[in-house]
Amino acid sequence: MAIIKTVLQIVFLLDSLALIGLVLLQMSEHASMGGAFGAGMSGTVFGRDVTRDPKKLATGILGGGFLILGLLIAIL
Repeated sequence: MAIIKTVLQIVFLLDSLALIGLVLLQMSEHASMGGAFGAGMSGTVFGRDVTRDPKKLATGILGGGFLILGLLIAIL
């Protein structure tokens, strides 16, 4: 049981580091003064399109994995 928990913690750490890096990468695209006031959203009415922005999809997947792994570690 301790081996499973250790493996889950390692995967959790890697997932959290990947999530941090991906969020920081997305923030650097909109770091200008116009991005602070929503100028990056002018391309579409409802925000960016997921099909053209795979980073948003990857952020959702990594975030979901983060939540699930955190729950599993807490239960074990």
